[in-house]
Amino acid sequence: GVWRQTRALLFKNCLIKCRTKKSSVQEVLFPLFFLFWLILMSMMHPHRKYGEVANTNLGTLDTSMLVNFVIGYTPPTRMAREIMKKVAFDNFEDGIITEEYLSEEELQEASAFKPSNFVGVVFNDAMSYQLRFPDSVAMSSIYMESR
Repeated sequence: GVWRQTRALLFKNCLIKCRTKKSSVQEVLFPLFFLFWLILMSMMHPHRKYGEVANTNLGTLDTSMLVNFVIGYTPPTRMAREIMKKVAFDNFEDGIITEEYLSEEELQEASAFKPSNFVGVVFNDAMSYQLRFPDSVAMSSIYMESR
């Protein structure tokens, strides 16, 4: 029955493995070689762990850098207007200039003609958004390794 067929199949497979030793050795060594290669690569680029940063008082915000600062946003929904109103007037005495655009393409065109103090905000929905910076903004070097 079943036991006899299983035993015959196992015996057949053992005979094949014994007769084709080169391919059998390759079946075992190639995964071990790739595992060794992965371990070696992970040792060459170890993960960095950063410690916790204590809560500190950062002092007052220097609002002189935010003079004539422009924030453009799209799409002009009621929720986006409320959020941008809070950003512009609740945190700064002079307020920040906010401009609404009908589409992301208009926002990109406007950022090309504006000075370097322009930042675009694209609202995906009421809870998420993406920031669009001009090309002149330098990227942080902290996150370059993880990209």
